[in-house]
Amino acid sequence: MGHLSSLFNGLAKSFSMKKGRGSGRCGGREAAEAMAKEAKKNDLILRTSGTVNADGSNNFASVFSKKGQKGVNQDCCIVWEETLAQTSLDQDIDIEDEKKKHHHRFNIWKHSYLKTCAAIDQELEKYRKIDSFYSGTTALSIVRQGEFIVIANVGDSRAVLATKSDDGSLVPVQLTIDFKPNLPQEEERIIQCQGRVFCLHDEPGVPRVWLPDGESPGLAMSRAFGDYCIKEYGLISVPEVTHRSIGSKDQFVVLATDGVWDVISNQEAVDIVSSTPNKAKSAKRLVECAAHAWKRKRRGIAIDDISAICLFFHSEQVSHVTTLK
Repeated sequence: MGHLSSLFNGLAKSFSMKKGRGSGRCGGREAAEAMAKEAKKNDLILRTSGTVNADGSNNFASVFSKKGQKGVNQDCCIVWEETLAQTSLDQDIDIEDEKKKHHHRFNIWKHSYLKTCAAIDQELEKYRKIDSFYSGTTALSIVRQGEFIVIANVGDSRAVLATKSDDGSLVPVQLTIDFKPNLPQEEERIIQCQGRVFCLHDEPGVPRVWLPDGESPGLAMSRAFGDYCIKEYGLISVPEVTHRSIGSKDQFVVLATDGVWDVISNQEAVDIVSSTPNKAKSAKRLVECAAHAWKRKRRGIAIDDISAICLFFHSEQVSHVTTLK
């Protein structure tokens, strides 16, 4: 959905406002638009399949999206590299202790994510060109600043980090939770709001959210933007926001929609990406492997839309924003 771009404009606007505290809301919006325009001009924003490898930066991102068998491709990927955000974030921060500095930085990011996601959900409800009463979207985002990353997740996409173990092999570290309705804390909230959680007889193992009466909407996630028909019954758009410092053993991170994770394990994804000789083709290979796995493991079920971003870590101190829906 086009509103996904608002997530980044909202975050960029939040930080640009901190740079000039007296500039006001309009000044923040103008700064965000200017940042986006400059990034697009220099090929630092990617919204379709391809790669991002900016001049002067060792960061490298591979992106690929494949339409499934359910109509128009509903997945959307965005990679945005921006060198200005680091300056605005550290404005007026004079803390020597690195842990306190990271904690302070994380609190700023978390506040901005919570505020932006709430604003997006409110604005989407008012946007009459999109019928979001019985439809919605998820969002998974990672922001990198140097060796510091912030992860925000609404929905059931997943981020997996590939890191080296003591014996030198690559192992996966799952960075996010798939927000499915049967998670204890999610199911408790839904039931308290009079919603229901259960699987259909012909879909064992696929818990869905239902209204108190009747068999609708049958949503297979517990957090999403839109889907206002069930917002009063436990569905929320609040992101889980976490952070992590990238170590020398951390190699890359994979962000992918459920079209990947429904048929590919975390370890398989790490192995596929790491064994791809050309980094530029790593996301495409992962998506194609998932598509083949769908045909093999889920015969008779329409293949879902499948999208992935592979972000490879290096030491260059720049901001790197990746997301997918």
